[in-house]
Amino acid sequence: MSYQAGPCIKEIHITPIAIVDPPLLNAAGLHAPYALRTVLEIVTEDNISGISEIPGTKDIDAALEESKKLLIGQDVFQLNQIRHILEQAFGTDSVADRGLAPWDQRKLVHIFSAVEVACMDIMGKVTGKPIVDLLGGKRRDRVPFSAYLFYKYEGAGGELGFGLNPDATGWDAARQKSALNPEEIVAQAKAMCKEFGFQSIKLKGGVFEPRQEVDAIIALHQAFGEKYPLRIDPNALWTVETSIKYGKEMEPYLEYLEDPVRGQENMATVRKALKTPLATNMCTTSFAEIPNSIAIGAEDIILSDHHFWGGLRASMTLTGICETFGRDLSMHSNSHLGISLAAMVHLGAALPKMTYALDTHYPWQSDEIIKGGRLKFEEGSVEVPSEPGLGVELDRVALAALHQNYIACGLTKRNDEIEMQKVNPGWTFKAVRW
Repeated sequence: MSYQAGPCIKEIHITPIAIVDPPLLNAAGLHAPYALRTVLEIVTEDNISGISEIPGTKDIDAALEESKKLLIGQDVFQLNQIRHILEQAFGTDSVADRGLAPWDQRKLVHIFSAVEVACMDIMGKVTGKPIVDLLGGKRRDRVPFSAYLFYKYEGAGGELGFGLNPDATGWDAARQKSALNPEEIVAQAKAMCKEFGFQSIKLKGGVFEPRQEVDAIIALHQAFGEKYPLRIDPNALWTVETSIKYGKEMEPYLEYLEDPVRGQENMATVRKALKTPLATNMCTTSFAEIPNSIAIGAEDIILSDHHFWGGLRASMTLTGICETFGRDLSMHSNSHLGISLAAMVHLGAALPKMTYALDTHYPWQSDEIIKGGRLKFEEGSVEVPSEPGLGVELDRVALAALHQNYIACGLTKRNDEIEMQKVNPGWTFKAVRW
């Protein structure tokens, strides 16, 4: 039986966009009024379109542009060949490329994950199957997510800057309010959980001295009780001593502690001292780092992200490794829209087990680029799309408007330190602060 080639790539369209982002605080500084994303659309010779979405930077957009001439004419089903072509052109990412910032800027994993998701969207449309079926099949009908709390200044982001929209109601009003102390963090959590039905809660830490952030966790526990598992992520800004001290204090309240310290060796030291599981999206972020992680016991949970681990299929490989070595796997999040969220849902539905609800920034974003508007959460979960491919379609009017935002805002990459200095002159990022 002879091989029949699949649909080949005819066109690739790369559209950088800027989406409204509130003034959220984190270890690296402050979110700009806009977050950058890049939307990739691949069109086959028979005019089938597949889409994907990744974190945007000028350098990655340029690399995607360069990859176009390499990928035109390639069979969308031949993802191994496509990855080989991209590796030959851009090389493989090194561990050092991950950098110290809380977000990931590696080039190859971004480019390939964008291409892979778009190709799999096309594969689904060709075969009439949702992407979850291309990943081995659905293990659950709905994928649970966790509330993601941030310390923040008052404001909504975008053209409003730090100003307020006085006409906003419900969560749209709550997401504009300041959250700079335990009481305001609890108020944020109540509003978010009421709107989206989340049943677990995560706090982005690394902003204030640890005592204040631990007090916020205690306040959340007092407000929500045992039924709402809690997590905190100091983004590796704590020392080993600080992590053990406050980790022990938070043991009665946390389902996991994420990246309290920097590096696998330090994580392993803290892990030995605490009963609370440790999670990471910073100390183990590539397959090359897994052997040492397992050898020294750096973490209990890997927070995957298909944008940073090399796509959806690579993430399925990762979950098999985690099962083999007794690790759990959940998912990291970024300032995403519906295309990325849909991809996360398909992947989440295919995972063999899901001990921990996934992260999502989605409540913080107000823009959208998919037809029909924003994806809906029910009791903190998103239903797995049953339509072929991703199950979402591009809203080209919205895409064009958000591309104009990108042109107008002048941002070309994320830099939370510069944004923080606009509010707090002289502030600088420190890899370890407390």
